[in-house]
Amino acid sequence: MPTGELRYPSPPPTTKMPTGELRYPSPPPVNSTTTVDVEAGLVWAQIKAEARRDAESEPALASYLYSTILSHSSLERSLAFHLGNKLCSSTLLSTLLYDLFLNTFTSDPCLRAAAVADLRAARVRDPACVSFSHCLLNYKGFLACQAHRVAHKLWTQSRRPLALALHSRVSDVFAVDIHPAAKIGKGILFDHATGVVIGETAVVGNNVSILHHVTLGGTGKASGDRHPKIGDGVLIGAGATILGNVKIGEGAKIGAGSVVLIDVPPRTTAVGNPARLVGGKEKPAKHEECPGESMDHTSFISDWSDYII
Repeated sequence: MPTGELRYPSPPPTTKMPTGELRYPSPPPVNSTTTVDVEAGLVWAQIKAEARRDAESEPALASYLYSTILSHSSLERSLAFHLGNKLCSSTLLSTLLYDLFLNTFTSDPCLRAAAVADLRAARVRDPACVSFSHCLLNYKGFLACQAHRVAHKLWTQSRRPLALALHSRVSDVFAVDIHPAAKIGKGILFDHATGVVIGETAVVGNNVSILHHVTLGGTGKASGDRHPKIGDGVLIGAGATILGNVKIGEGAKIGAGSVVLIDVPPRTTAVGNPARLVGGKEKPAKHEECPGESMDHTSFISDWSDYII
């Protein structure tokens, strides 16, 4: 097997990009393999159009965009190639990783659907995400999440040494530490992602947004089911720490820097160290929106604190 990175020849001349852009407020339901392939095809067409536009406007990136996007026939092939090159080492070859990622993505439509949902989540929720191709190539939270999905698949197949090796490379390269046994939903946004730690028995639902330096950890040396369970639509602010087998209810919001040690009811906001519910324990204030999608971090401030600079 050849060593080094997978390489392609220089790109052919670029063509004009079609105008317009596919945008979705949240991931659509996945009903069949055909639906998954159609949805992935739509997003892939947009990604290739964006890559052609960027190659035309910035010739210095033309070869890079050709090798990572334009030379590939599908999203899963591009993603497998990019992850293989990102996570390879002198002893864990990119060609081996490419085959591993590609075989896993192509054999499991749920993984492909999750990747598309994660791309949409970043594009819709993060104003700094200028395009789908930008997320695919440059968002380490997105890349770490897709690599984790493959590691989790390996874990469930009892290929645990390989799952742990992949987990270690993801941690080294992206500074995102997700145990391969952890269960992650779809429509996930790891915003900035640096320092995110998710423990072995943690569960993260769908349409969840997690910022940098968030820990979903245990409380010590307890074994068994010992990590947080995060419901659908939850928003966890930067630097928040959630410890133990606690439940964060659907649509809850955890303020930045909070330390959560007990359950948080659905549609409520927990803030502080130790965290307390906005509105009080007996009648906590509840919100109607889905904070994991709205990314509203500060609407609770006036109800929680009169601190003014």
